Amino acid sequence: MQASDFARHLTRLVERREPFAIATVTRNEGSTLAKPGFKILVDAHGGIEAGTLGGGCPEGPVVQSALEAIRAGEPRVLRVHLVDTAESIAGTARETDPNEIWVQTNCGGTLELYIEPMLPTRRLIVVGQGGRDDLEEALVHLGMRLGYETIVVDPNPQLREAPHELVKEGRPDARRLGLGAHDAVVVLTKGERDVAVLEELSKVPLAFVGLLASRHRVAQDVAELERRGVSAEFVRSLHAPIGLDIGAKTPDELAVAILAEIVATRYGKGSARSTA
Repeated sequence: MQASDFARHLTRLVERREPFAIATVTRNEGSTLAKPGFKILVDAHGGIEAGTLGGGCPEGPVVQSALEAIRAGEPRVLRVHLVDTAESIAGTARETDPNEIWVQTNCGGTLELYIEPMLPTRRLIVVGQGGRDDLEEALVHLGMRLGYETIVVDPNPQLREAPHELVKEGRPDARRLGLGAHDAVVVLTKGERDVAVLEELSKVPLAFVGLLASRHRVAQDVAELERRGVSAEFVRSLHAPIGLDIGAKTPDELAVAILAEIVATRYGKGSARSTA
């Protein structure tokens, strides 16, 4: 495959903000169709978008390993033993290392592959009320320092530091923005548009949705969301009131508490708190 063809497929996945993995042969031993430099581009659904490992048996197990790497977000080095039926069964039965795979084929060689998952840039979407908001500004500033691509959705933003993208609307259009499983959303609408914004966000899977509100307002918003038929799963996942309890008082401290909760959730340390 020409480099330009491979790059075209890769660019399309990046533009669609879809995770994918590149599995590249780094070494071969014995008889194998694939040689060092052979590679495949695996999408998040297990499809081979581009490239080849020579076809046949090795590609299925490599694709499965690539999907596992995408889910874990970690690269891995895989050894694929291309052996006869008896050796494949015996090797699979005794093997305890998930990176050693035994595949039934007549090649008789071994492939070593480096599998690198490529995940979309994580985004922080801040939905503002409109007008000057020191917390909104602090979230933009700290979010960018943490490596998030920041998007502000605000009908009348007053920011001294420009985010990566500014949407001058009252609420986000989840599908038009392409919001998905690698995005965190912080809702700072302060009661005016809470329910409308949260209802829109419930339409897509998100890494994190948090609402700045008192427990009393959270209870009111949750009741209205339930009345509108928003899924119980979304309501349970809502982080509200938002922010880890670190005793924060200033806007900068509140931003730290909110981003700390987003990071904790990302690494499986957080929990939703949509309770009255």
